[in-house]
Amino acid sequence: MRDKRKSGIVLIAVFALAAIAIFLLLKARADQAPQAPHQAEAQEVPFRPAIIEQPMPDFTLPAFQGGTVTLSSLRGKNVLILFPRGYAAEDYWCTICNYRYVELAQLDKALGLRRKYNVEILVVFPYGRDLVKTWIASLPEQLDKIHAAKFPEDPSKLDETARRRMERWRLIFPRDLSLEKGEMLAPFPVLIDADRTVSKSLGLFRTEWNGGKADQNIPSVFIVDPTGVLQFKYVGQVTTDRPSADYLFTVLDVINSGRRVRLD
Repeated sequence: MRDKRKSGIVLIAVFALAAIAIFLLLKARADQAPQAPHQAEAQEVPFRPAIIEQPMPDFTLPAFQGGTVTLSSLRGKNVLILFPRGYAAEDYWCTICNYRYVELAQLDKALGLRRKYNVEILVVFPYGRDLVKTWIASLPEQLDKIHAAKFPEDPSKLDETARRRMERWRLIFPRDLSLEKGEMLAPFPVLIDADRTVSKSLGLFRTEWNGGKADQNIPSVFIVDPTGVLQFKYVGQVTTDRPSADYLFTVLDVINSGRRVRLD
């Protein structure tokens, strides 16, 4: 009888140890399992969608030029907020974003666009200050590459693939822009979203997008009216679909006129 009781106790102990071992194994596997990116981001930064005809979510970010910028402090002006893609792949900047940034800066210098349309322009990058500085410093070289692709030395020697690329780049980059070597073009507040707080809250930050694997934003544009209400929103589907500078200032014309589309 005593031997049976001992055997029963031993058997219970074995089952208990086995159950503990299985529990610990399952817990270890659960801890090692990768968390879905959207779940991790949701815990880190609350999602705050930007909704047309509603107040734009407020934010404060440091500027590359110094100090900080708070969106709500710009009430009384329209605000054009640009989220360039930044990297399109590892160590490769998005060429179209570079071109559009320089185009807007040069148009503003020539035509006084900010004064004409009562607009402030903000440019938001999901990087730290050093990387933003690298991006600005790379602009002259980036424009030289665009020029070389649009105007090769001897177009007659191009094969069919190179010729199509030349024609495509002339279409995508219609203006011939350039900067002096070493020129640091930063006429607008360039905001440093190093923690991706704003970019993630708007659902823009990605580590892979449109075929490129890198820390980047979906290229996007928001226009906020003088009362702080969002009137225009563009979030890219591909790298080439973004609205032109002319189109954006047509939108500002409509906002400033107070016109609204009537459906009745």
